[in-house]
Amino acid sequence: MSITVAMYDKSFQHIGDRLAALGLDIVVHTFDKEGKFLIDGVARAPGELAVDYFWLSSHVNADDAKDSAFAAALACKSVGVLQTFNAGLDDPVYKKIAARGTRIVNSSAQAVAIAEYVMAHVLSLVHPIDLQRKQQAAKHWAITPFRELSRMNWLIVGYGPIGQAIAKRVKAFEATTTVIRRSPQLSCLVDQAGTMADLGRFLPAADVIVLACSLTDETRGFADESFFAAVKQGALLVNIARGALIDDSAMLAALDEGRLAAAVLDVFHTEPLPQDDPLWSHPQVRLTPHTSFAGDGGRGRWDQLFLDNLSRFVNGKTLISEVDPKDI
Repeated sequence: MSITVAMYDKSFQHIGDRLAALGLDIVVHTFDKEGKFLIDGVARAPGELAVDYFWLSSHVNADDAKDSAFAAALACKSVGVLQTFNAGLDDPVYKKIAARGTRIVNSSAQAVAIAEYVMAHVLSLVHPIDLQRKQQAAKHWAITPFRELSRMNWLIVGYGPIGQAIAKRVKAFEATTTVIRRSPQLSCLVDQAGTMADLGRFLPAADVIVLACSLTDETRGFADESFFAAVKQGALLVNIARGALIDDSAMLAALDEGRLAAAVLDVFHTEPLPQDDPLWSHPQVRLTPHTSFAGDGGRGRWDQLFLDNLSRFVNGKTLISEVDPKDI
């Protein structure tokens, strides 16, 4: 029996030729921006369909059609697997979908771009690039000392695909890497490891703290007053995970006191960030609009993950990046 695959109409236009080239025994049903399916030229409501594999692609997010796509997935008679463009699954709708027995695959496609974003911002903070430009403009010849990454200790909180991609690049600079993960395992990329229970003993030695973990009941608001009281004087904080991991008032106090030298923030409690939020104008805050994933290789990796996983699904093989329901 053919495998039924559901996807956004623009996604099918984008990937249809590559999908056909796989030669899989599949039937593709496309839905539009309103979440309505078109099958053999006839509009069909999601509730009439049972879907084996549902692809929630990045096109859905780009077209602001995520809510209608989620509604369509929930309205289907059944969905065997839902593959999403998201890395984090803290949106409550994923729990609702998983509760129906749907297997969920998240995305590691953005890991490369996010890791490069982290490295770019940290390098720009420790290298006096602005000062060097000013000296060039003034034709002023003077040495500009800087910190070497190789002498720094990085603490990466969360060690999924994104945390691993960051650690890989950090180790290329021969820095020390400490990670917080579910099980404290070491590797060629990890010098020290612990769980969330060990966070307090690692913070005082960390020069750079990167938040790359999922938002869960355990991690929500964990970067609080006690967290910032324990950080090393002059540490750098980078958050590319979720805004709700941080108590913003405690972070701002740490910045104002000089305990934190700078914070690089790509995620926030409310997105878009309100115009009156003090983070916009704080001199020690680097703020970007949830854009760390936006490297030019992301869409290609999203597409390839879908093609690889659909082939695996059709052939009864283990899926890449399938998430344990208890972690949703």
